[in-house]
Amino acid sequence: MRLHAPAHTGSFFASRGPAAWHPGSCPGLGSPWRVEALPPPRVRPAWSVFSTRGRPSPGSTLRPGSTLPGSTLPGHHSPPRLQPRTSLTVSTGSTSWPRSCTDGYCSLGAAPSCPCAWAMTSMSWGESAGVAPASTVWSGHTRGPFRPAHVLPPRPDAAVDPWLRDLWDRVLGLYPPPPGLAEIPPGVPLPSKFTLLFLQEAPSTGSEGQRVAHPGSQEPPSESKPFLAPMISNQRVTGPSHFQDVRLIEFDILGSGISFAAGDVVLIQPSNSAAHVQRFCQVLGLDPDQLFMLQPREPDVSSPTRLPQPCSMRHLVSHYLDIASVPRRSFFELLACLSLHELEREKLLEFSSAQGQEELFEYCNRPRRTILEVLCDFPHTAAAIPPDYLLDLIPAIRPRAFSIASSLLIHPSRLQILVAVVQFQTRLKEPRRGLCSSWLASLDPGQGPVRVPLWVRPGSLAFPETPDTPVIMVGPGTGVAPFRAAIQERVAQGQTGNFLFFGCRWRDQDFYWESEWQELEKRECLTLIPAFSREQEQKVYVQHRLRELGSLVWELLDHQGAYFYLAGNAKSMPADVSEALMSIFQEEGGLCSPDAAAYLARLQQTRRFQTETWA
Repeated sequence: MRLHAPAHTGSFFASRGPAAWHPGSCPGLGSPWRVEALPPPRVRPAWSVFSTRGRPSPGSTLRPGSTLPGSTLPGHHSPPRLQPRTSLTVSTGSTSWPRSCTDGYCSLGAAPSCPCAWAMTSMSWGESAGVAPASTVWSGHTRGPFRPAHVLPPRPDAAVDPWLRDLWDRVLGLYPPPPGLAEIPPGVPLPSKFTLLFLQEAPSTGSEGQRVAHPGSQEPPSESKPFLAPMISNQRVTGPSHFQDVRLIEFDILGSGISFAAGDVVLIQPSNSAAHVQRFCQVLGLDPDQLFMLQPREPDVSSPTRLPQPCSMRHLVSHYLDIASVPRRSFFELLACLSLHELEREKLLEFSSAQGQEELFEYCNRPRRTILEVLCDFPHTAAAIPPDYLLDLIPAIRPRAFSIASSLLIHPSRLQILVAVVQFQTRLKEPRRGLCSSWLASLDPGQGPVRVPLWVRPGSLAFPETPDTPVIMVGPGTGVAPFRAAIQERVAQGQTGNFLFFGCRWRDQDFYWESEWQELEKRECLTLIPAFSREQEQKVYVQHRLRELGSLVWELLDHQGAYFYLAGNAKSMPADVSEALMSIFQEEGGLCSPDAAAYLARLQQTRRFQTETWA
C-alpha cells in the first residue's frame, strides 16, 4: 500500500513483506512492513530512530543537542524545536529507557499518545545483565500521556509486534490509503526482486565468470572487483595435538595494485563447499548446470555485481547464497508464504510468529542450525520454492575480514594472514564450522593452482610514525597477527621501543612465530613478554603479565608517551586488560579510581589506546 501524508508531515511508502527495512523505519523489529522515505514536499520527514544500549544514568533523559537528528541536519545551528507531534516508543532494554527517551523528546515539543513498549531480555538470549539494545520511533502531531504497555518478556518480538500493530493502526487512522488501495493480506508474499530467465542453451558470446581485478588494472581491487590472489602456502602452525587448527596462509599479490600498511585488514570472499552445494540443489530440485539470466523486476534495482550474466545455478549457490548461515525470523516468514505443504506451513508460521520465538531459538539459534539444514527438515516446502525467490529468501555470503600479519617492507608482493579454523559442537550431530576459515583450510596449493578473491581496506589500528615513540602491544592468540605486521614494519624503518605481550596455552603448541620473536630479541628490536596459561597450576594470562610489569607500563605510558594496542577475542580479555591498566594507574601512578578512569579515557580519546577485537 502507498500512503500519502499531508505536505506538512513529509511522505513515506509502506508495503507488506519480509523484513527489509529502509531509512525512516525501525530496523530489526521483525515487522511485516517495509518503509521507504520519499523526498518531503517542503520539510524534513517527521520520523526519527534512536538505538540505545545498557541503562541510562539516574535522572538522565535524551538531551536536546548534537545527539538529536535535527541538530546535525543542514541549517540547524541549535537544537531544533519540534512541531507538536505524536511520539511512539519501543524499548527492548532497560525499562528506564522509554521514560528517558520520551522525556527528552517531549522537551522539544513532542508528546506521546501511543502506548510505549519494552521487553526485557534474559542472558539466555545473548545479552548480559538483562539489557539489550532499544529503539525509539517518533511521529505524528497530537499530545497524550506517557503510558507503558506491552511488557511481555522474554523476547522483544512479543512486545514489538503488538506495538507495531498499534503504530500502523494510528498511522492508517491519520493518513488512510487512497481509494482502490488495500493492505496486502497475511500469507501473500511480495513479488520477488528478480526473475531468473532460464536459457535453453549456452550463449554463443560471453562466458560465466566472476568480475575480478586483473593484474595491471588501474583501479584497486574492491568487493565488486576482487583480486584473485594465488595462494602460495597454507601451513598449520599449531601442534598436531593442539585442540585448534590455526593456519598461516600466504598470497601472491604481484601486479594487483594492492598496497597496505600495518593495521590494515584483508577481506576474503569465501565459497560454500561442493558437498553443501550438491545437497542444496538436490533438496530444491535444481540443475547445477542450468544457466540463467538475472532480471530485476523494478527499473531502479540493479543485479548483484558479484553474479555474472549469464550465471549457472552452481555458481549462484557456490559463491553467492549463504546456505551455511543461521536463518532469521524473516526467512521463516517468507518460507511459510511459499509453502504448499499444510503441516510444514503450520510449523513455519509458528516459527515466524512472536509467540513462537522461544521455540525458534531452541530449534535454530541455540544449536546454530543452518539454512541448508532447515530446508532439509522441510523437504516438501524446499522442493516447491520458486527459483525466482532464492535471492529474497537466502542472504548473500558476506566477506570476512582478517588482520594482515605481514609487512610489504619485509615480504614484497606477499600478503599473510593467521586464521583460526572455527569448529565447535552443539547438540546437532554434525560439528558447526566457520564458512570462511573451513573453506580456506581446505585449499591446498600443493595439489594445483588455488586463487582466492580478496581486497584490502584500512583497519582500525594506526601506529605512530615518530621513530622514538614506544608501542605496547597486547595480542593473545591470533590477536598477535596485526602486531607482527607492525613490528616488521617498525623494525624495517629503524623504529625501536616495541613491547609485545603475547599469550597462548603452551609454548610447544601455539606459540606463533616463536623463532622470529627470539631473533628480534637478540637484535634488541623487540621486548617480548609471553604468558603461557596452561604451563603451571594457576593460569597466567596477558593481564597478569601487565600487572607484574606495572612500573614499566606506567613509565612507558606516562613518561615516554607510548601508544597502547590491544587485539584479540572480545569476550572477556579486553575488560580484563582494561582492569589491569586501571590497577597500574592507581598503584604506580598514585591515582584514585575516578582519576584512573579519566586517564584511561584520555588515552582512548587521543588514540593512544586502540583496540581491534572480534567475537
